Amino acid sequence: MSAEATQETKCLVTVNGTVREFDGPPHANALDFLRGQQLIGCKEGCAEGECGACSILVARSDGEGSRWTAVNACLLPAASLDGQEVITAEGLGSVADLHPVQAEMANRGGSQCGYCTPGFICSMAAEYYRPERTASPAVSAEDGGEHECGPNGFDLHALSGNLCRCTGYRPIRDAAYALGAPEEDDPLAARTQRSAPHPVATDILRADTPTGELGRFRRATDLDQALQILAAEPQTVLVAGATDWGVEVNIKGARARSVLAIDRLPELRQIQFNEQYLELGAGCTLSELERNLAGRVPLLGKLFGQFASRLIRNSATLGGNLGTGSPIGDTPPALLALEAQLVLSSIRGNRVVALAEYFTGYRQTVREPGEMITAIRIPLPLAELTSFQKISKRRFDDISSVAVGHAVTVEDGVISKARIGLGGVAATPLRAKATEEMLEGKEWNLDTIRAAASIMGQEGTPMDDHRASASYRKAMLASSLERFYAEQLTRSGAGQEQNS
Repeated sequence: MSAEATQETKCLVTVNGTVREFDGPPHANALDFLRGQQLIGCKEGCAEGECGACSILVARSDGEGSRWTAVNACLLPAASLDGQEVITAEGLGSVADLHPVQAEMANRGGSQCGYCTPGFICSMAAEYYRPERTASPAVSAEDGGEHECGPNGFDLHALSGNLCRCTGYRPIRDAAYALGAPEEDDPLAARTQRSAPHPVATDILRADTPTGELGRFRRATDLDQALQILAAEPQTVLVAGATDWGVEVNIKGARARSVLAIDRLPELRQIQFNEQYLELGAGCTLSELERNLAGRVPLLGKLFGQFASRLIRNSATLGGNLGTGSPIGDTPPALLALEAQLVLSSIRGNRVVALAEYFTGYRQTVREPGEMITAIRIPLPLAELTSFQKISKRRFDDISSVAVGHAVTVEDGVISKARIGLGGVAATPLRAKATEEMLEGKEWNLDTIRAAASIMGQEGTPMDDHRASASYRKAMLASSLERFYAEQLTRSGAGQEQNS
């Protein structure tokens, strides 16, 4: 397939073991496609990935094998499933032969009106088959509550993206904690021992607007081909997890002449360490990064559990979150504190840009036509004291009013380096440079922190909106440093604050 190709290809998706053809239009989401196939278990609730009524299972690569991954069908372009394997609630079990998750939901009274139930069941099934899930006698809260595991190892936060309108959460939790391990002859468990299907190079062309304009959905075979397409058609919309673009399509009726799927490009899915930096592929989902980094970057580890929901993290990518240029994205404050750099690629080659210089205005960046983010580099060694603070109306699955990333190095009681990233307090994410300058060279004690807090409260240009007032945002900025200091004292075991 070349950038100039116009030949349409069939889009074939294996759904519940049966191959089905998707024939467009290119902007149609997986939910509408499945319901058009009379698989009406998954529902449309919010159409923006917040309620989970539409969740389905997709076989995703996991090393040599695969894992069943729950995703929001309302956001995912149906064409992106070309060649993939999907399981819906109907494919898990039947009335005559219930799946263990379905049986426990029925036995524990976890279904009330039933609207959300198929989505809950798919998310629960993904956790049921999670290979790391093992029975444990205790609930671990060492990570600050980002994981809440029952005695069977079931992480209740796997359901953080599913909303029950009848508020029947206790019986749903009881059903989750009653699940045992999959049986040896469970076909879906056996499926995870085989590799996931390789992505298919897709090219779908359809008339999808009242004016007859053509909409096109493509998937390239490699990065070089994707860059060639982007060079020839700079207005092409790049889609990875579609957690942002899917909302634009559903809520705002957005349509694009050209959409290019880059989520499965192998060049964008690597994690590499060397002596100078850690490089994260821009196409890795947040769940994949969380799993594969396994806490090796503590600041990111604190971020992951607070980023939207598990359903969103299963699709959302670092490259996508940065590519939108949003001033309230959760990853920029943390990455700014880590002094991250972006690798921008085009047919002209690669260039490396510091994230602190990437944002130029509201949803504007230095990325040029024909360029895409291919990797994020984090310099090594990492700061010893780090924190990610997200201030929002809900503890989980919410948009931040203010987000702050801290990374501080202390040597012999003196702050040798301070980096602080801010989100939600200006038209772009930014570094708190005045506060950083004040901290460096000062003693690591409460007097220093309180003096710096007054400067921190003046960083950025916070505004009033429906999430928070400007004065509230300033107060949160100022208090974030004291909170950070208190967190470090608690973790280090220090009993008394110095110079209080």
